[in-house]
Amino acid sequence: MFTISSLYIKKAFSTLHPCVFLSAELFGKHNYELRIAGGAVRDLLSGKRPEDVDFATTATPEEMKRMFQAAGIRMINNKGEKHGTITARIHNENFEVTTLRVDVQTDGRHAEVEFTTDWLKDAERRDLTINSMFLGLDGTLYDYFNGYEDLQNREVQFVGSAEQRIQEDYLRILRYFRFYGRVALEPKCHEPQTLTAIRENGHGLAQISGERIWVELKKIVVGNHAAHLLELMYQLGLAQYIGLPLDGNVEEMKQVWQRAKDHSPKPMTTLAALFNYLQDVEKMDLRLKVSKEEKNLVAFLIKYRRELCKDKDKPDSLKPFTDFIIDNRELDTQSKVCELLKYQGEKKLLEELCRWTVPRFPVSGHDLRKLGVTSGKDIGATLQNLRDIWKKSHYQLDKDELLSYVKL
Repeated sequence: MFTISSLYIKKAFSTLHPCVFLSAELFGKHNYELRIAGGAVRDLLSGKRPEDVDFATTATPEEMKRMFQAAGIRMINNKGEKHGTITARIHNENFEVTTLRVDVQTDGRHAEVEFTTDWLKDAERRDLTINSMFLGLDGTLYDYFNGYEDLQNREVQFVGSAEQRIQEDYLRILRYFRFYGRVALEPKCHEPQTLTAIRENGHGLAQISGERIWVELKKIVVGNHAAHLLELMYQLGLAQYIGLPLDGNVEEMKQVWQRAKDHSPKPMTTLAALFNYLQDVEKMDLRLKVSKEEKNLVAFLIKYRRELCKDKDKPDSLKPFTDFIIDNRELDTQSKVCELLKYQGEKKLLEELCRWTVPRFPVSGHDLRKLGVTSGKDIGATLQNLRDIWKKSHYQLDKDELLSYVKL
């Protein structure tokens, strides 16, 4: 253990809610230790504000409940209590505090735990060295597995044996890739024994729920080195277990990622490149339980990636895409077409479409009825004819100009 420079830790702690320090005082008053744990420590040491701050303590759940009750602090959501987690509500902020634990039994998905007061034993059960550190509120870093050194070197390592950590929870395979994308500066800097452990235990992902896999996979695809990591998953034989097509077009995916990566593509925009057939989307959905919006997007990209393209005679024209949006009339069509342009690498057209607003077609069936067009069939045909004229005018003709084309 060592103390981080007071200036550095002061800057890091300035991002934390003041109630964190009130909590620390309360635990110290009852002779329990309280430290920031896991991912929040990693983020603070990286100069980032953590999304969530989790705490670890030597106090048991029962001891925490008595302590909070005596202090008049409300507790909420007792679902995590059997795993050692108590959620306290302090000044409208939730604080999750978990008792130090050791794994008694694991099945590759879940663990049975027992409580301990040994910080080293708790650190041993964590997945990666960079996630195994604890930080005291006095600035003392408790680092049992050289996580701080790995973080400074931008390396991602399992705690102890990679094989053992993976077999405790096979989802850690995908967590490894996710954090590699967050931490590593360069692709292809993996420890050979780590990749061997992943290859030999990849089958365990078959027993992990699709929802959990999709949460991790989405984060991998929008992170750094996404194309390299997806290619590596194929090389290690993981695709069959995580909903990706067995014959995925890895080369197309690498090209799409290279074109789109600077434009914040949605996860499905990159993944769509792997799919050769629409039926593979159904298989993916059965495995991963993706949202309707996500499923529709990948199907849209597969269908239109070659069909809806810029005009070769007018490569700078946005018109093929705006006409498609006008004709489609669904609310999210413009968003889908933006993702299509990212997929195709059409940066200039993408910028234009992001600024473009869908114009309102100025003529309605009511306008035609006032002119004497009464048949529903005739109204529909006339509206479509006027819509085509309006598109050819680049949406410039107004109502009166369009109605002048109506033949009675």
